[in-house]
Amino acid sequence: MVKSKKFTAPKKPGQNKLHVLKGDKVQVIAGKDKGTTGEVIAVYPNQEKVTVQGVNIVKRHLRDSQNQPQGGQRTEGGIVSSEAPIHASNVQLLVKDGDGNEVVSRVAYDRVEVTKQRADGSEYKGWRSVRIARKTGEEV
Repeated sequence: MVKSKKFTAPKKPGQNKLHVLKGDKVQVIAGKDKGTTGEVIAVYPNQEKVTVQGVNIVKRHLRDSQNQPQGGQRTEGGIVSSEAPIHASNVQLLVKDGDGNEVVSRVAYDRVEVTKQRADGSEYKGWRSVRIARKTGEEV
């Protein structure tokens, strides 16, 4: 019997970073929901999966449960629809171009110099990585 993998640790440091973050607007580019757009509501970098609002809707059958007999908290059973995660490679970032239209774009990274402040109040120069939309060249 083959067991399914629920959690996989990253192979090397820095390999578990995804090109999309929570709150990004994305378009599904493969699978049964191809062409659908939605907002990323959860990111699972170790599994390389994301949950997109309104995409990959699955039905779960829940039974009635009573969490605490004294508290009277009760959850109703039945068939509940919710989003399931999809692989991050099946989504692409949506950005607005100069005309205000939404276009899909790949993500690039750029290093910018910033001024940081230590706890004692002294300032120093540092570097920060920012995400850039390749199609528009603007920061995401």
